[in-house]
Formats: sequence, structure tokens, C-alpha cells
Amino acid sequence: MKVLVVDDHPLVRKGILSILSSEEGITDIIEASNVKEALDKLSSHNPDIVIVDLRLGKEDGLAVVIKGKNSGCTAKFIILTSSSSKEDFLRAQEAGIDGYILKEAFSEDIIYAFHVVARGKKFFDPDMLQYQIEKTFVYLFQLTPREKDVLIELGKGLSNSQIAKRLYISEHTVKKHISSILSKLGLNHRTEAALFAKDKLGLQI
Repeated sequence: MKVLVVDDHPLVRKGILSILSSEEGITDIIEASNVKEALDKLSSHNPDIVIVDLRLGKEDGLAVVIKGKNSGCTAKFIILTSSSSKEDFLRAQEAGIDGYILKEAFSEDIIYAFHVVARGKKFFDPDMLQYQIEKTFVYLFQLTPREKDVLIELGKGLSNSQIAKRLYISEHTVKKHISSILSKLGLNHRTEAALFAKDKLGLQI
């Protein structure tokens, strides 16, 4: 597994390298100090995981995430930052990050988050979860009661025909509801909606 560490402070980069260097499965750790250098190394080294600070001097670290994804990069992105602001966290989520860790975290917490993301899951620092919950409420508030019903059934893994029978509506109506749900929640397909339902609706509705 290749890891790219992007931070404008050499000492911080060395600290992260020190934390990860003994982890099993990591074959190469690459460094970058700014957006251009990071994008060049994304292209030339094709890392599996990118750990990037939100603030790279006067540059926005999220540019690495956004431009990287737009170029077809399949790496997973973890933000490691000193910023615990709601605005920064939500901006990072909108950019599609896989993890958000505060620099004040213990080294073992950083390692744990790294492995969670490496397994294909998302990890958000516990201090940031309040913003995630607030965001979820905002999203769910946009759904109609019927759309919430459909989303709950999606979370159970039901097909369109099964949902139609369960809710006494036509398959065509189910498809319309799903299309509306995807649009309102900013999701791309029904699988993402099902995962969203499993992760969120059990607690929120």
C-alpha cells in the first residue's frame, strides 16, 4: 500500500511518517508540501491513501482532493488538520473525503482511523460527529414522509417491486421517489441511498 502525506510543515510530515512507518502493509510513503507537488505525485506514484492538511500555507488542501478526484484518482483521502470548525468539516465532506482527523489526536487514534479508511469505511473524528448529525437532520428534513418510507425500505435491501407492494404504490411511483431521494440527498445511485439509510435512519427517524 502506498501512502502520500501532504503537509507544508516538514516536522509534521516526518511525524506522520514515523507513526505509519512500522505499520504492516505499507510499502511506500511519499511526501508533498503543496498542491502542485501533491497532484504531480498523485499522478506519478498512484498512492492508495492520501493524508492531507486542510491548510497548505496559503493554499487550500481540499484542492488536492477535488482535483485529484476530477483527474480520475481512486485514492482514499484523509484530512489531518488542526481545524475543528463546522464549515471546514462540511466542506471536506462535500469534497468526498474518506476521513477527517484532528492533529491533536493520539498516534494510536490516527493509526486506527487509517486502517478504518483502508478497509473502505469512513472515519470522522468523534469531535466532528455533532456536525455530521446536524447535516443528516438537514438532509432528512428535505424528504417528504413518503420518500422517507421508501428510503427506509431501501435500507432493508428491498427491490422496487417489493417496496411497491409494501407501501401499496406502483413501481413507477417508487422509481420517482427514489430519483427524488437521490437528488435531495446528493447521492448517485440506490446503493448509496441504501447505505445512507442503514447508517443514519435507524438513529434519526
